[in-house]
Amino acid sequence: MGTQKMSGLTKRGGTWHIDKVFRGTRIRESTGTGEIVKAQELLAKRIEEIRAAQLYGVRPDRTFRAAATKFLNENQHKRSIDDDALHLSQLDPFIGNLFLKQVHLDSLQPFIASRRADGVKTTTINLALGTVRRILNLAASEWRDERGMTWLEHAAKIKLLPVKDKRAPYPLSRDEQAALFQELPDYLARMSLFKVNTGLREQEVCGLKWVDEVEVPELNTSVFLIEGDKVKNGQDRLVVLNRVARSVIDSVRGQHPEYVFVRFPKPKKSEVGNPTKARKGLPLTSMNTTAWQNARVCAADKWKERTGEEAADGFRRVRVHDLKHTFGRRLRAAGVSFEDRQDLLGHKSSRITTHYSSAELTSLIAASEKICDEKSHNSPATTWLRRRAGTENRDKVLSR
Repeated sequence: MGTQKMSGLTKRGGTWHIDKVFRGTRIRESTGTGEIVKAQELLAKRIEEIRAAQLYGVRPDRTFRAAATKFLNENQHKRSIDDDALHLSQLDPFIGNLFLKQVHLDSLQPFIASRRADGVKTTTINLALGTVRRILNLAASEWRDERGMTWLEHAAKIKLLPVKDKRAPYPLSRDEQAALFQELPDYLARMSLFKVNTGLREQEVCGLKWVDEVEVPELNTSVFLIEGDKVKNGQDRLVVLNRVARSVIDSVRGQHPEYVFVRFPKPKKSEVGNPTKARKGLPLTSMNTTAWQNARVCAADKWKERTGEEAADGFRRVRVHDLKHTFGRRLRAAGVSFEDRQDLLGHKSSRITTHYSSAELTSLIAASEKICDEKSHNSPATTWLRRRAGTENRDKVLSR
């Protein structure tokens, strides 16, 4: 005779799942096995845990995976929830099956070693460890079961790793900026030119929408106002435009009904020369693409060909975020005050507000204008060069 199946077990896709109510407590989880004997052993264990908890106050064991799932479900409002989900998916193969009481710095060592072997920076590893620490602290302090018991008696201390491999910012010189931007595809060159003249973060540029634009008729200009839930520090972000940033905005106006910056995919053969099949612009989720990474290497190689000197390592590995550092460094070099730099860079401050008077806006715009290259005073802020690429002419952006 075969083994008699316990009630509460259902097989789906070759795996047994538990869905049972015992003494008022619902047990609902995957057993992770297709073997009925092992599935019944797990169900019996869960039943015994509930019995022991009710009779003797014994805290039932819960896996880190269950805690991670609860954390993600309860924090969908967080701006960084996608990052948290990514870190937890990377952690799951190492600690997902461990009980919460088994998760500590020693049990995290295989994860740390694996990430280091993949060349991941310490700061990124620490972000994952910080998420683990947050979950353990919640399990030990706030999360309670039907009997009022916390999920975890004591949270293990998760100490972050000392950061010794953090890359220093690399602000670009004007010549380096021109060399890099000339190797970027058109859409990315525009975004980069805008970023280096506004100090916006990468995701703020990618997510910039026309609805964020606010006209300022008394100054004959406009600004962008990004809501706090789209900004890293949670504060509304005012973006003023110098003449270079303004020219970039004018060059992309009308390309897309919603997003300011879009990418136009390469047309298919059937679309070439067919005006009825116009390409639609696609919003971007990142600037740090293969195109960016290839462009910086190509720009560094050509730098050596042109100057006879090796390009700086920081230039060869320049990051998208370095454009923000470039904007900040140029503001400081131009003598812009610390307070105005805070406003222009969108740094968190109790002093910052989005309710600026015309005089204050005029001052911020003037401060931003100070970083425009002198060459651009009597010429367009962007110069379009015709360059043959294979059999096709392309417009390339050069910074001014």
